[in-house]
Amino acid sequence: MKAMVLAEAGAPFVLEERPIPVAEPGEAVARVLACGSGLTIEHTRAGRMGGNFPLVIGHEITAEITQVGAGVEGLSEGDAVTAYYYLTCGRCRWCRVNRETLCDNLAGQVGRQMDGGYAEYIRLPARNFIPLPEGLDYKAHPAEVGVISDAVATPYKVLRHAGVRPMENVAVVGAGGGVGIHMVMMARWAGARVIAVDIAEDKLGKCRDMGAHDTVDASQENLGDAFKRLTGGAGADVVIDFVCTAEGVEGGLRGLGKGGRFLAMGANRIERFPFSPRELLREEQQIMGSRYATRQEVIDSLELAARGEVWPLVSETYPLEDANLVHERLKAGQVTGRAALVMPQD
Repeated sequence: MKAMVLAEAGAPFVLEERPIPVAEPGEAVARVLACGSGLTIEHTRAGRMGGNFPLVIGHEITAEITQVGAGVEGLSEGDAVTAYYYLTCGRCRWCRVNRETLCDNLAGQVGRQMDGGYAEYIRLPARNFIPLPEGLDYKAHPAEVGVISDAVATPYKVLRHAGVRPMENVAVVGAGGGVGIHMVMMARWAGARVIAVDIAEDKLGKCRDMGAHDTVDASQENLGDAFKRLTGGAGADVVIDFVCTAEGVEGGLRGLGKGGRFLAMGANRIERFPFSPRELLREEQQIMGSRYATRQEVIDSLELAARGEVWPLVSETYPLEDANLVHERLKAGQVTGRAALVMPQD
């Protein structure tokens, strides 16, 4: 099989011929039809998030099961699947209460500690494969279906975690990014009034296309002032910050209204930020974090797409061999929504 391999962090991808993997007990192998490309795996490529190198990255897959190992139930050859990103134990307290992202025995992630989807075949623990629902035309739209497992599921989890309600004012900082723009879409789906924040006019335009009611150019206006202005002085009910610069966090917290929730989603810009406990107490505000999604939230997101209620934005597709080009564009911030690598189909 063909695979795009990273010999070490920061190195270019190299096309290699590798044996098709064989399923061990408790595992399955699938033929990859497409794999999404976003900033999370660009961070892995660049060495900012670790990984077992040499490595095949990528986790937002559309695939078909080709082999099932001994002891595996619930999967059969020919099943259409996507992948669950986290390698969880399924036994600890957090896994048992359906909060797998807090797994006490987390073994890493697909495409970081275990070879991922930048290859023609992928081998994973069988529990990491999630069957696709009927009605989701994965053969016609392999790229879009693959990215649902992260680009849509992550915002869906944020909506539930932050308790976003219809008619609330929800501000999305870094709204033009691969997850941010889907956060705009999902907040609009949830009935919120959405304020999209970015610094690129073309990306703000696409945010409007995806449902944003208002947009803010963060290079031109303080976020706290903007959120108060756009909400008649009340402030945002929810601020979701995918960037987390010091200035942006300060402005976002200042622009938060009574009972507001601030979600820190960006992890690579600042280590600490100040806040006022007195203001949190007086306004009954919350500062929160949110990681990826549970299996059920991935399943729900797939079902929403199958129903036609939401649909991801994949703006660029490439053959497997163009992985280096894709990541050059990701590094430069030139991809709107998601890019994806698509394999030839029979």
